[in-house]
This record gives sequence, structure tokens and C-alpha cells, in this order.
Amino acid sequence: MKKRTITGVLLAILLIFALVMRGWVFSLLWVGALCIALHELLYAFSLAGHRPVGLPSWVALLIGIPVFTFMQSKSSLYLLAVFVFCAFVAICIQVMFRSDPKIDDLLVSLLPMNMFLFPGLCMLSLLRIQDVALSKMLMWLVFVIPTITDVGAYHIGTKYGKTKLIPQISPNKTVEGALGGLLTGMVGAIVVYLVASSQNAALPPWWHILLLGFVGAILAQVGDLFASLIKRHCKVKDFGHIFPGHGGMMDRLDSILIVVVLIFLYQVKF
Repeated sequence: MKKRTITGVLLAILLIFALVMRGWVFSLLWVGALCIALHELLYAFSLAGHRPVGLPSWVALLIGIPVFTFMQSKSSLYLLAVFVFCAFVAICIQVMFRSDPKIDDLLVSLLPMNMFLFPGLCMLSLLRIQDVALSKMLMWLVFVIPTITDVGAYHIGTKYGKTKLIPQISPNKTVEGALGGLLTGMVGAIVVYLVASSQNAALPPWWHILLLGFVGAILAQVGDLFASLIKRHCKVKDFGHIFPGHGGMMDRLDSILIVVVLIFLYQVKF
């Protein structure tokens, strides 16, 4: 528990540093985190006996995202679409031309690209919002909602949990913990909103943020369960060991990768 706490504090400091610095510092750390998580996921699939094709996903991630980040014109979207399309075709060709092509290998090769590329771009799109105050608040929500949801679900589930949620995927998760995570996720979202509104910034109505906290807390737990499903399939406890007591990078990003899409879609619509 002590090791987990120390690691959590250090991760929080690094996150705060990245969110405060913004710009290329955040972008570099974000892309680096995605690369580590991609490696962990591909390795987990290989442990399960699959042969994922990773190179096209690496190319799309390492070239596509920087192109989108540093090009401010519509041509960046066109080039990004080209990278994604080429990566998709390359994966299909590599799997199909193997001596023993398997649909499982194709699926586990396509999944990482979809799991990291679009959410990665959603995060950088939030970073590029012209209204800096709004951009900061939305980016904080991306990290606070999943984190507080996870903490709330863990502690409330540990103390009050009796009814198993989905034992065939994650035996330790309970309905009580899930509801606790839902509540704490909403509280976390409102706290972020109150801090942001104290800066006299023009922000969305408070109930928008409360609703984002509600939906975000649900999606955060969906992302966590989906990651648990993959780990169960691959027969691994954690995706990695880079963070003592917390597992790997993918273990930290599983909920964030889905919540960032929600926040991005909200920002585009409203």
C-alpha cells in the first residue's frame, strides 16, 4: 500500500506538471504515454498466443499525431486520414499474406490502433481549443473523472461491496463500488468546475459538467472492465510493471482513453 501511495503521488505531480505546462511539454508526454501503452497491449496479446501486427499502428501513432499537432490547417486532417487508411490496409495485407492467416490476429492488430489513435487525437484537440480556460477545464476533467471514479469505486467497494458486478470479468468489482465510483466521479467533476469558475472564465452551465461527470464515471468503469476483459483473455494481472503498485501505463490509461472521447464530443457539440 505504501508503494502504491508513493507511486500515486509521483504520478499526480507529473500530471499536474504536464497540465500546467501545456503546449509541446504535454503533447510529448501524452504521445510518450500512448507509445508505452501500445507496447504493453501488443505484448499482452503476444503472450496470449496472438501475432499482432504492430508496425502500422506505430507509424500512425508516431507520425499521424505529430502531423495533426503541428499543422493547423485542414490539410492535417487529410494527411491523418491517409495515415490511418494506409495503416489499416497494411495490417490487413500483412495478416492475409501469412502462411496461416487468422482473423484473431487481424482483430488484435486493428484494436490497438483504434484504442490509441482517435483518443490521442481527441486529447490534443482539447489542447488546441482557443479558449484557454475552457481547454484547461476540459483537460482536467479528462483525468479527474476517471481517477476519482476509480478511487471511489475501490474504497467504497472494499468497505461496503457485497454484490458482484461482473465476476466473470473482474471478480473483485461490486455494484456498490460501481455506484460509489459514479457518485465520486460526479463530485470530482463539480470540484473541477468550481475551481475553473473561480477564475471568472466563461464556462458551460454547471449541470453540463455534472452530466459529464455522470456519463464519464460510467464510461470510465466501462473502460476499466474492457481492459480487465483483455487482461483475463491474455492471462495477465497487469499490462506492465512500470508503476510499482499500479501496474503499467495501459492500466492507468484504460479509463482515460474512453473519457477523453466523451469530453471531445461534448466540446464539438456544445
